[in-house]
Amino acid sequence: MSEAKLDLERIVFIGRTFDEYLRMFDLRPEELVERRILDCPSGACSFTAAANRLGAKAFAADIAYHYPADTLRDKGLKDIGHAMQELEKVRNNFVWNHFDSIGEVEQTRIEALTVSTKDREQNGSRYIPVELPRLPFADACFDLTLSAHFLFMYSDRLDYEFHLQTLMELMRVTTDEIRIFPLVDLSCKRYAQLDRLILEIGSRGWNTEELQVPYEFQKGANSMLRITRI
Repeated sequence: MSEAKLDLERIVFIGRTFDEYLRMFDLRPEELVERRILDCPSGACSFTAAANRLGAKAFAADIAYHYPADTLRDKGLKDIGHAMQELEKVRNNFVWNHFDSIGEVEQTRIEALTVSTKDREQNGSRYIPVELPRLPFADACFDLTLSAHFLFMYSDRLDYEFHLQTLMELMRVTTDEIRIFPLVDLSCKRYAQLDRLILEIGSRGWNTEELQVPYEFQKGANSMLRITRI
């Protein structure tokens, strides 16, 4: 991960909207008010901006934040364009219930990028550069941690030890609960080491639940892992 901050081309800077986050993590807006929330890794997602407007104390963490906001905006626009070209080739791997077209997906990704960029320009202290599996936060400083489209998805590139170390670090900084979405890899298969990881989490004094959520775009990506303290 540390090498990625040295090479912008290795970072794909794409994000989801606040509405997508609510459905991916099965959250209601009123559940966010006055909670200390970490979104990690957050990329170009607009969750932090919207959650703070609702009264949450939300922070975003990502290795990409080593770069200036305008540099990432330009990078994000290029990445969105490329991703839409690739999406056309594999559109049968996706469920077209929420989005009517690839054009609508593109506009949604641009919306998330625009909102997150503006918020970072205005509230830069909310956006912290990190290099997983380490986080620069004190113990138990967040009530809720959300992690989307990173853990488990890249099991072909990130080994079990990386997943375990990252989860231990998320648990260290979180008091109440962690929610991770989705539970599948890029080939739409359930993360092969998930049961092993769940056993390890349980041994550290946490409960786990696999819960279906009201969101599915990538086929099979409709469940989250909810981790709560015993």
